[in-house]
Amino acid sequence: MGRGRVQLKRIENKISRQVTFSKRRTGLLKKAHEISVLCDAEVALIVFSSKGKLFEYSTDSCMERILERYERYSYVEQHFVANGSNSQGSWTHEYPKLKARIEVLQRNLRNFMGQDLDTLSLRELQNLEQQLDVALKRIRTKKNQLMYESISEMQKKEKALQTQNNQLSKKLKENEKISAAENAQWEQQGSAPNSSTFMLMPPPTPPLASLTIGGAFQAREAIDEDAVEQTRPVTNALMPPWMVHRMNK
Repeated sequence: MGRGRVQLKRIENKISRQVTFSKRRTGLLKKAHEISVLCDAEVALIVFSSKGKLFEYSTDSCMERILERYERYSYVEQHFVANGSNSQGSWTHEYPKLKARIEVLQRNLRNFMGQDLDTLSLRELQNLEQQLDVALKRIRTKKNQLMYESISEMQKKEKALQTQNNQLSKKLKENEKISAAENAQWEQQGSAPNSSTFMLMPPPTPPLASLTIGGAFQAREAIDEDAVEQTRPVTNALMPPWMVHRMNK
């Protein structure tokens, strides 16, 4: 007997339903791969099981690119077909697409965080690993660039501080030299004789007159006599008068 046609309805037996799902899913993925290779077509296949597990297939592992292309085409088609429809209808059709897009992005984010990896295949894990490696390389490059810029800035500040320190040291040495020269000059001025000062010698004291019976009175008479003798013209008893008179003229 030939194999009869399977009636398309829900399989009530849970085990049979799971086996059928696995077989049909494998065949569906195989057919998608065949049509992509034979016809050079871009194929994207998304399957959710009854338990919520995701199974997908895409050519060249570019599911996101294919979905973006689908959204562009569907948006253009929708725009021309429903050009006369109201805005409420447009938002009604746009909401499911945006919601699906958000779910894809959230799933990718969880995968990048290392979560929900059980549903991913080996090829998807390899693709995810490559994306993380590229992201890590970019992060390390940016980090190294910032570190290099920080080190260069610190070196510039160090050179500026070193130059300022050298200038201050030079000024300090100059001030020390000036202070030493001033101190030496003051020491030389203190040890040299001052031209503005002179020693005051006491006036010569007159010879003490001999005190006799007259005392001070006799001494004063002696001084007066000396003064008279100084004012009196000098005469020589040995010279004749005419010679003295000639000398006085």
